[in-house]
Amino acid sequence: MCGGPIVTTSQLTAPAAPGAARRPGRPGVALTVIAALQLMVVLDTTIVNIALPHIQGTLEFTTTQLSWVVNAYTLTFGGLLLLGGRAGDILGRRRVFVSGVLLFTFASLLCGIAQEPWQMLAARALQGVGGAIASPTALALITTTFREGPERNRAFGIFAAVSASGAAIGLLAGGMLTEWLDWRWVFYVNLPIGILIAVLAPVFINESERNPGRFDVTGALTSTAGMASLVYGFIRASEDGWSDGLTLGAFAASLVLLTAFVLTERRTSDPITPLRMFADRNRSGTYLIMMSLAAAMFGMFFFIVLFVQNVLDYSPITSGLAFLPVTVAIMTSAGLSTRLLPVLGPKPFLTAGAVLTGTGMAWLTLISPDSSYLGGVLGPMLLFGFGMGLVFVTATLTAVSGVAQHESGAASSLLNATQMVGGSLGLSILMTVFGTASRDEAERQMPSFLAEATPAQQEAFARTHELPPPWGHQVLAEGIATAFWAGVGLVALAVVTAVLVVRVRKSDLEALSGAAGPGGHAA
Repeated sequence: MCGGPIVTTSQLTAPAAPGAARRPGRPGVALTVIAALQLMVVLDTTIVNIALPHIQGTLEFTTTQLSWVVNAYTLTFGGLLLLGGRAGDILGRRRVFVSGVLLFTFASLLCGIAQEPWQMLAARALQGVGGAIASPTALALITTTFREGPERNRAFGIFAAVSASGAAIGLLAGGMLTEWLDWRWVFYVNLPIGILIAVLAPVFINESERNPGRFDVTGALTSTAGMASLVYGFIRASEDGWSDGLTLGAFAASLVLLTAFVLTERRTSDPITPLRMFADRNRSGTYLIMMSLAAAMFGMFFFIVLFVQNVLDYSPITSGLAFLPVTVAIMTSAGLSTRLLPVLGPKPFLTAGAVLTGTGMAWLTLISPDSSYLGGVLGPMLLFGFGMGLVFVTATLTAVSGVAQHESGAASSLLNATQMVGGSLGLSILMTVFGTASRDEAERQMPSFLAEATPAQQEAFARTHELPPPWGHQVLAEGIATAFWAGVGLVALAVVTAVLVVRVRKSDLEALSGAAGPGGHAA
C-alpha cells in the first residue's frame, strides 16, 4: 500500500534533502500505528454516548452533570491541540506522540475505575489532554515518514478516512461493549491498544528533527482558555439560555482571550500558531469548511442516536449497527477522492462533499415519529457520510500542503482543533435550537396529553416533567428536525466557502501528484 522505490546504499548514506521525509523499514506498519492512535482519540468523542445512561445510573450523575462526560473531553482536546502540535515541533514528534498515547491510556484507566462523578470528569479532561498531545503529532508524523506526492497522498487518505469514520465506529463499539460487557469497557478497551501503540512507535516510526525554539506560553494559555470559554458559552446557552449571566460572561471572556491570542501571535518571534499559514486562501478556507462540517456531523450523530434509541426503541448494539453504513460511505468516498485529487485539485471535492452533506442534513429535517430507519434515516445518513469522506481527505491534504516541515505540527493541530472545537460548538448550537423547539412542541402537546393520558402517565409526568410516548416522541422528533435546520445553515457556510474561496491552482496539482518533488508546495 505504501511501498516505494528500492533504497540503494548510496541513498542510505547520502544526506537527506531539507524537509524530505525519512522512511522507516516498514512504512505500512508505521501508518497502521499512527492511524490506530487517531482512531482511538477520535472514537472516544462518541464511544461513550451510548453508554451515558448506564454511567448516569452507576455514578449518580444529574442530567446536567452527565453532559460534561462528553464536554470535559472535547474542551481539553480542542483547547490544547495547538500546544500539542507545537510541542511535537520543538521536542520531537515521536517522543511527544508516545507521551500523549501513554497519558491518554492512563486516563482511560482512571475513567474505567471512577467511583464518583468528579473522578470521571477529571479523568475525561485528562484524556483530552493526552489526545491533544498525541493527535496533531500523529498527522505531522506522516510528513516525516512518507515522501510528498502519491505515496503521502495515500497515507493521508487512509488517515483522513480513519478520522472521518471514527465517530460512527465509536457508536458501534460503544453499543457492543455496553450491551455485552459493561460501560466501563468503553474505557478499558483503550488500555491494550494504547500500550501496543507506545511499544511499536519507537520501532517503526522515525523521530523528527527537533527544531530550535521555545514554547509560546502566553499564546498557549490564551488560545486554550479562549476556545474553552467559547465552547462553554454555547454549552451554557443550550442549558440556561442566551441571556444567562454566565453565558454572556463566557462569550465576553472568549472575545478578550482570543483577541489577546491574536495580538500575542503577531508580536512574538516564535508563535504557537504562525499566522502566515492563514495567508494561503485554500488553507484558510479549508479550516472554515472543516469547522462548519464537523459542527453538523457531531450534531447529526448525537441526535440520530437519541432518535433510534428513544423513538425507534433500538438497543445499544442495534443503535451502533445502524451507523455502520455511514462508515462504509465515508471509506468509499475517501478512496475515490484520494485517487482523483491529484488530477482535479481540492475545489471539486470540497464543493461536492459539502453539497452532499448539506443535502443529507436537509433530508433529515423531514424526520418525524412515524419515520422508519430505512425510510427516514438510512438514505440521508449515506449521503451525509459520502460527502464527509470527500471533504476529510481533501481538507487533510490541503491543510498541510506547502507548510514547512518545522511548522507541520502547528498546521495539522489547527486542522484537528477546527474539527473538535467546531464539533463542540455545533452540537451546542443545535442543542440550543433543539431545546427551544422541543419546549414549544411540549406546550402544544399538553392539552392532548392532559385529556388522554392515564392517571399513571400523569403521575409519572408530575414526577419527571417529561411527556411519555406518543407525546414525548412527537416532542423529540420536532426538536431534532428543527435542530437539523441549524445544521443545514452550518453546511451552507461550508458550501459558500468552497465555491468562493478555494481555487484550483497548477502548483497544488503538481504537489499532489509529486511533480513538485520533495519540499515542493503550493504557491
